[in-house]
Amino acid sequence: MEEKVEMFLFRKKSTESKTNKVDAEVAQTKDQNSDELKYTVYDFIRTIKDPEKPNTLEELNVVYEEGVFVKESTAANTSVVRVEFNPTVPHCSLATLIGLCIRIKLERSIPDELKLDIFIKKGAHATEEEINKQINDKERIAAAMENPKLKEMVEMCIKEEY
Repeated sequence: MEEKVEMFLFRKKSTESKTNKVDAEVAQTKDQNSDELKYTVYDFIRTIKDPEKPNTLEELNVVYEEGVFVKESTAANTSVVRVEFNPTVPHCSLATLIGLCIRIKLERSIPDELKLDIFIKKGAHATEEEINKQINDKERIAAAMENPKLKEMVEMCIKEEY
């Protein structure tokens, strides 16, 4: 009887080992997909032009790789991405426009369903909470894009130059 118990314990360990290996492979695949999405998001936003200057947001250090976070997917398997940006000055009057450009560029460029959260870096702007609410409110985004002048400015900033 003891021999059968030992064999059963051995098999159980073997099964656990396989399960752990599969779990590790799944986790590794998720990490790779997260990294790939992070770099894809960054590649799209780094080329956005500043509304006032002839530079890109990357050149001005407004956006940076470390500011893109891929979080756990939702129950419906929707990717969750958080983008943090750092306006050049604490009273930047165009911070809302920059956030709007980031959102529109990503919504147009990434075909997958995506939950996108865009925030000003904590402590980087005098009215960051108000701006964060604006750039993450679907109704305000839609209203802003109905304004012809604002839409034109967004289009100029996100336009790809080849």
